[in-house]
Amino acid sequence: MEIDCQPEESISSTFDEDSVELGDIKDMRLEAEAVVNDVLFAVTEMHVSQNLSNAPDVAYINVQTREENYYCLELTEAGLRVVGYAFDQVDEDLDTQYHETVYSLLDKLSPGYREAFGNALLQRLEMLKQNGK
Repeated sequence: MEIDCQPEESISSTFDEDSVELGDIKDMRLEAEAVVNDVLFAVTEMHVSQNLSNAPDVAYINVQTREENYYCLELTEAGLRVVGYAFDQVDEDLDTQYHETVYSLLDKLSPGYREAFGNALLQRLEMLKQNGK
């Protein structure tokens, strides 16, 4: 199951595909902060790495899933991918698939994320239903 939507209206991503098409250079460090803010509610811990060299074209995000698995993610224009199985670890020999969104990546890695995301979505729908009456 791949989910590429956000459960909370107040949570918004700063990813803007138009800026890529227009040739603007995006700062991946800022994108990484936005990614963290978007899904922090559904993981145990998530933060932009302070120990790895983040740059305008690449940023690293550490994530601990609800299953207590640790990952180091690389964020580039190509998307997000796992580059290590511990915080601040980059395994150059690891060849993992890129994902367009953090939602699809976490959906693949973490059943706990999937459940938390689904629950948040249901709560949001219930709230909309109640406000609509």
